[in-house]
Amino acid sequence: MKIGLIGLGKMGLNLALNMQAHEQVAVGLDLKSANLAAARQHGLATATDLDDLLAQLPAPKIVWVMVPAGKATTAVIQQLTAKLSAGDIVIDGGNSYYQDSIQHAKQLAEHQIHFLDVGTSGGQAGARQDGNFMIGGDKATFKQVEPLFKAIAAKDGYLYTGPAGSGHFLKMVHNGIEYGMMAAIGEGFDVLQNSPYHYDNAAVAKVWNNGSVIRSWLMELAENAFDADGNLDQIKGTMHSSGEGRWTLDTALDQHVATPVIAMALMERYRSLSDDTFTGKVVAALRNQFGGHAVDHE
Repeated sequence: MKIGLIGLGKMGLNLALNMQAHEQVAVGLDLKSANLAAARQHGLATATDLDDLLAQLPAPKIVWVMVPAGKATTAVIQQLTAKLSAGDIVIDGGNSYYQDSIQHAKQLAEHQIHFLDVGTSGGQAGARQDGNFMIGGDKATFKQVEPLFKAIAAKDGYLYTGPAGSGHFLKMVHNGIEYGMMAAIGEGFDVLQNSPYHYDNAAVAKVWNNGSVIRSWLMELAENAFDADGNLDQIKGTMHSSGEGRWTLDTALDQHVATPVIAMALMERYRSLSDDTFTGKVVAALRNQFGGHAVDHE
């Protein structure tokens, strides 16, 4: 399968390499020349502009959009609406708000262009190998591109979730849960850091990740972060957020569903913008480990 991939940042490039490793052909496009150069260094095909990208794709054309959620994604969708033909397929694999995805699906449908909203999880490592995908949209369209997801996902690592918006809705809730899990890990290590004992944080994370009830990939990432900086002295405890936790909380409030853990995790992220805590350091380190998100340095 040959597809166009718009956005060759830390997630997009790894997705393209994942596709390449599984005999799927990705033609990349990015506004940054450095990202295009990095793709070419890995043997990936690239395009000079959107017209060039589309000219390299067979019909029906499949375009995977992997750019920041919000205005950037909407702008790309608008450009594709004007240039694609009936029967072509647009995949939004970013962290778009599900209501935006519903609107994008309607906009494209007016031109008989199909749309899939795909929640993508697993961080950069998952994008590169054994990804995790939550896929909303028309079921027949999903079936048409299912071989692509089967090739690049972990075993049992993709799910058709229902109509447009459902994929990004599921990813939104996933990220809300992630907020709470990371906050609990950070708070636990904060208690250890302030205890009368001198724990080796990397060793603690390692033992907790081998046979304990709280073993997880996040704990493995905590071990990696502590191996590199035992007390996280080199980073600030500023916990940035990219929106999904807020969207999850807003939705829960609309539904009158109690989500106190997610709510407090979000509030702590906002608090961390002014107060430095060891909890914040751990969460900032975890976000950097799985997603390559920037950290603030001391």
